[in-house]
Amino acid sequence: MSICLITFACSLTSCKQSTIEQKGSEYKTLTLKKENRTLTTTYTAVINGRQSVEIRPQVSGIITDICVDEGARVKKGQTLFIIDQVPYEAALKTAVANVKSAEAALATARLTADSKYELYQEHVVSDFDLQTARNSQLEAEAVLAQAKADEENARNNLSYTVVKSPVDGVAGMSSYRVGTLVSSSITTPLLTVSDDKEIYAYFSMSENQILSLVRQYGSLDKALAEMPEVELQLSDGEMYGHKGKVNAISGTTNTETGAITLRVVFPNQEGMLRNGSTGTIVFPYVRNEVLVVPQEATFEIQDKVYVYKVDENGKAKSAQITVYPLNNGKEYIVESGLKEGEVVVAEGAGLLREDTQVTTPHK
Repeated sequence: MSICLITFACSLTSCKQSTIEQKGSEYKTLTLKKENRTLTTTYTAVINGRQSVEIRPQVSGIITDICVDEGARVKKGQTLFIIDQVPYEAALKTAVANVKSAEAALATARLTADSKYELYQEHVVSDFDLQTARNSQLEAEAVLAQAKADEENARNNLSYTVVKSPVDGVAGMSSYRVGTLVSSSITTPLLTVSDDKEIYAYFSMSENQILSLVRQYGSLDKALAEMPEVELQLSDGEMYGHKGKVNAISGTTNTETGAITLRVVFPNQEGMLRNGSTGTIVFPYVRNEVLVVPQEATFEIQDKVYVYKVDENGKAKSAQITVYPLNNGKEYIVESGLKEGEVVVAEGAGLLREDTQVTTPHK
């Protein structure tokens, strides 16, 4: 009797399992259609002013006056520092005197040459005497030219004692004070002036990422022209209030890192961004007319991604797909392996087996 009961129970269980397999397991499915997606990734960025100019002296001397406050806004041509002018004023006076002396010597040489020429015409002096006088005149002209050049150089040196800003911008901090001896060979600049009306943010992409953008847009120039606007996350985690535009891509690849530098320009009317700051570029990747599958519809085997497609007989068939490197944590953009209109199991793919009969749950 016990043997009969066990046999009967096994028979019932077998019939029940057969019935379930015939009816099929209920799984949520998805019919693929093309959609638009925007994905983002982040890059560390260094922020610089549109122009960041290191102010250095062109002459040696002691600083006698500092005419700008650290951190103040300065105008192009505004005086920043004054270097002791006394020795340079004296040098200019000497140069001016040398010019006058050379002019007098030249005048004398010309008179001598003219006189020699007249005497030569009357056969009083020889050709040698005439040529010697003319050579003396040429030498006097050269001395005058050298004296004038020295005068111009002395005037320039005197003007260099007044150190002016070459751009509009904001003054940085200075480690120099009145009485400090400076020269053109100093390692630390007197001051840095940054033009911050617009700010440049520099970040790097890998060579593969640049190649991907070129393929997406057709050429590097088109990629640069059609790149979407980017956002800037500040060091405190807040997003900057203005979007920026990528306006330059480096023409060379860093041989050590394999990275390529890009430049983004941001408006800076409020003066919130400062030269030398850091931030994070939030870069959007816009993909239009692409196939998208939920990540829970996929499973991985040895770093390869698979989904289960539902064939015309309602059976699950595994299919390998390639996905876009970026994702939003919920979905994958499918690069290859699926076609529009195909049906895939939308969730629980890891629980399925090949050729499982799939039915869609009733709503």
